[in-house]
Amino acid sequence: MADSGKLLISVIDQKTRRPIENAKVNIYTKDTPTQQTMAENLPTNVSGQTMEVSLPAPDFKFSQTPSEVQPYSEYIVEVINEGYREVIVNGVQILPQSTAIQPIVMSQDEGTRFTRQSADVINIPPNTLFGDFPPKIPEPEVKVEPPPSGFVVLDYPQVPEFIIVHDGHPDDPSAPNYWVRYSDYIKNVASSEIYSTWPVSTLYANICCIISFTLNRVFTEWYRGKGKNFTITSSTAFDQKYVHRRNIYENISRVVDDIFNLYIRRPAVRQPLLAQYCDGSQVQCPGWLTQWGSKYLGDQGRSFDQILKHFYGDNLDFQRARVVSGVPQSYPGFTLTIGSSGTPVRTVQTFLNRISDNFPAIPKVRVDGIYGEETAEAVRTFQRVFRLPVTGNVDFSTWYRISDIYVAVTKIAELN
Repeated sequence: MADSGKLLISVIDQKTRRPIENAKVNIYTKDTPTQQTMAENLPTNVSGQTMEVSLPAPDFKFSQTPSEVQPYSEYIVEVINEGYREVIVNGVQILPQSTAIQPIVMSQDEGTRFTRQSADVINIPPNTLFGDFPPKIPEPEVKVEPPPSGFVVLDYPQVPEFIIVHDGHPDDPSAPNYWVRYSDYIKNVASSEIYSTWPVSTLYANICCIISFTLNRVFTEWYRGKGKNFTITSSTAFDQKYVHRRNIYENISRVVDDIFNLYIRRPAVRQPLLAQYCDGSQVQCPGWLTQWGSKYLGDQGRSFDQILKHFYGDNLDFQRARVVSGVPQSYPGFTLTIGSSGTPVRTVQTFLNRISDNFPAIPKVRVDGIYGEETAEAVRTFQRVFRLPVTGNVDFSTWYRISDIYVAVTKIAELN
C-alpha cells in the first residue's frame, strides 16, 4: 500500500433514525494472510459518528487508468452496541486521497437476544469498473409519448422522495425491493460505478448522467408500465448498479447535493434523457458516455457540460427538475447569510430546531426570522454533522439537505 484514504462510520437506530452514541467500532483488514486490527473499540460521538480513521490504500495511479491492480483497499467494519444486533460490513472500499463514509443502521434488541451468529452482515461487491458485470442492453434514449403500453407519464420531471430499487433482474420476483431516499440512491450508484479520485468535472458529468437516467425512469414510470412495483433495478444490464447499505464517498456526496435535480434532455423534449453509458475499456458504446473517456477529458480540463456534449452531442439542454416531492419548501434562489431576514430564515430556524431533537449536537435557535451568529453557528454544526462544506451560510446544497433531513425526522416521528 503506497497511499492512504480515510473512513468515517455513521451509526443510527433503525426505528428512531436517531444517532447512536458510544457504539463501538472495530476495523480489520480483509483477505490478508493474517488479519490485522486497524482500529479497536472506536467510539461514536453524540452525532453517531466516529473520528476519521486513516487507512492504507493502493497507489493513486491505479485508479487513474484501467488496471489489473485493484485500485482500492477493502476492510471489514464491525459495529457493536449493547441491546442492538451486531453489524458487520465486508469489503468497505477505501480509495486513496478520499474520505469514505460507511452508514450503519442498527436494530434494537426487543426481547430477542442477539448473538454473533445472528449478526447483520453486509457484503459489498467490487466497483463496476473493476468487477465483472453485464453491460447495458441498449434502449431508445427518449421513450415514445404517449407510451403504447398505456402507463401514466408525469406532466413534468420531478425528484421523488424515494426510489424503489428492485435488487436483481426485473423479472426475478424473489429479489427484494428497497425504498431508498432519492439522493442516497444517486450517491450509492455513483460510489458503485466510478472512482472518487477522478477530476471534479468528470464526477459532475457522470453524476448528471446517473440523475438523468434515474429521472427518466421516474418520469416515464417505465417499470410500472410493465406491471412492476418498483422504479428501477440494480442490474447493470437494465439500469444502474445499486449496492444496498454500501459506503459512499464524501466528495461524491457533495456533488450530488449540488446537482441532485439537474438533468439533460434533447431540445423540445419533456423527458430527461435516458443517459446510457459504459466503461469504455471492457465495453465500447458509440454514442454514449464512456466513463474512462470522461475521466481523460476531465484530465484535459474540460468542464462537465463539455464532457457531456462530447459524448451526447451539442443539442443538449440542462434543466432543473421543477418540483421536489417530499421537500416542504423550495430554495429561495439566494444564499442565506448573516444579515438575511424573512420567511426563508424562519423556515431554516424551524427546521434546524426540529432536526436538533434527533441530532442534539445542533444547538437550538430563536425562530425570529433574523439570520444572526446564533443561526450561523447552528448551520455550521449541521454542515459538520452532515459532511457539507462548513460555511455557516445556507446555499442550495445546504438548504435542500436541511429540508431532506427535516422531512426524514418528522416522517419517522409520524410513523412512531
